[in-house]
Amino acid sequence: MFKNLINFWKGKDFLSQVIDDFKQMLDYAENIFTAVSRGLLENERPDDLKDNVYTIDKKINKLERHIRGRVVEHLTLQPTVDTNSCLCLMSVVKDAERLGDYIKNLYEVIELLEKPIDRKTFEEYFNNINEDILTLFKDTKDAFILEDDSKAKATYFLESKLVKECDAILVKLAKSDLSTNEGVCYTLVARHFKRIAAHLMNIATSVILPISELDYFDEKKAEGIDTD
Repeated sequence: MFKNLINFWKGKDFLSQVIDDFKQMLDYAENIFTAVSRGLLENERPDDLKDNVYTIDKKINKLERHIRGRVVEHLTLQPTVDTNSCLCLMSVVKDAERLGDYIKNLYEVIELLEKPIDRKTFEEYFNNINEDILTLFKDTKDAFILEDDSKAKATYFLESKLVKECDAILVKLAKSDLSTNEGVCYTLVARHFKRIAAHLMNIATSVILPISELDYFDEKKAEGIDTD
């Protein structure tokens, strides 16, 4: 669907601005995810961390509204445009907006912690999931902005791996002897990581799905896609 949008508006100011704004949404989300992860795992918490997280989340929300307004305006002025492609764009900007929300929720875990996270304990449960999510951010931008089918497919398999790992973490936490505070905070981290990964995958796979199947990419579809 998105390729149809690219082809229709190629070289036009409308598409150029919308894609730039959407990439800015993803860049903002990646930047605050990196900052929040450092605050959570490495106890790097500058005084303005909270203000930055909430300010950037508001910027992401503003960009979402701006993009949606531009799409509606364009459809009003040029009703013969491919409506399905516009619906695709409307869908992925919502996924990008949700990234900001879940990263903000991840920051709020920092405020719930009674003491800084012990990195060794965290790695026992989470391994390097936070690094995998940063890889997912990069692959998602490559898949969507560059229309890279192979990257889109790769995000599905990485997200599937992360989902299984997060689910396994919850089982392990339920049987752990961690303090109540640690158990609750680690559980929230696992849930937020899982949702961030899911929204990134939704964005990436939108380049290879029909509009009716957005957000429902599965292994059967992945196996049927030729990325050579």
